[in-house]
Amino acid sequence: MVRGRVCTSGGRCRWFYGRPDARLRPGVGTYRGFRSTAGVRQERLVVPSGRVSLLIGFGGGMRVRGAAGRHTSLVSGLHTRSRVLGHDGDVHGVELTLVPWAAHRLFGTASLAELADTLADPAEVLGPRARDLAERLAAAATWPERFALLDETLLRWTAGDTAGPSSPVLEAWHVLERSAGSLPIREVAAVTGWSLRHLEARFREQIGITPKRLARILRLNRAIRELTQGTGSADTAVRCGFYDQAHLSREFTSMTGLPPGRFLAASGGASAWLAG
Repeated sequence: MVRGRVCTSGGRCRWFYGRPDARLRPGVGTYRGFRSTAGVRQERLVVPSGRVSLLIGFGGGMRVRGAAGRHTSLVSGLHTRSRVLGHDGDVHGVELTLVPWAAHRLFGTASLAELADTLADPAEVLGPRARDLAERLAAAATWPERFALLDETLLRWTAGDTAGPSSPVLEAWHVLERSAGSLPIREVAAVTGWSLRHLEARFREQIGITPKRLARILRLNRAIRELTQGTGSADTAVRCGFYDQAHLSREFTSMTGLPPGRFLAASGGASAWLAG
């Protein structure tokens, strides 16, 4: 089933959502189609989420604030600093997110490590099949057709592929996710039976970043949820594993470019401000 919504600000734009085939979940997140004919420049803050993003455009172009050039499609690796993604008011495409172990299967070990803190053209990672998929998506008449095409393509690309992170790395990933990044990394290593140094090396190799950097991302995301639900900064800091309120503020500013108060004020003013 496809759900749609109209943006509440910024002109004429629509979002369309679909669930991936059950065989792709939970490695592949919700499909998010978008179509904007607003005619005015729009921007959104892309917050670190612990996910790899694959954005396939088939109309218009996008830009990243502070970087040269325009992009039709993008792959965004795991990152610990926010980016501002914008367009000039006419853009059309679809975005999906992948947990690192699913991206590992799709892109390969070397590519995943190289994608950390970078943006790339999907063709650089997936080869000619990326452009073929974009052309087929553009030619499809409806969003249900496009989402079905994504299902068929991703299942075909990963059929019979058992490659992926080793069991200890996956266990470390799940432990960090369950604790929202609050468990000390030495305790995470103890769960895997590996030394801290060995876990850090294998985790970065197979996930793309170190366990410590992933923990920072997970704590930030939990803090955003707590604050947007009305939890005060002091209580949020305690619940999310920060040393104190000042530590929360420093991490927010470092990773989003804004202190918590300004971040919340900005996110309340634009329907598409936040994205992972």
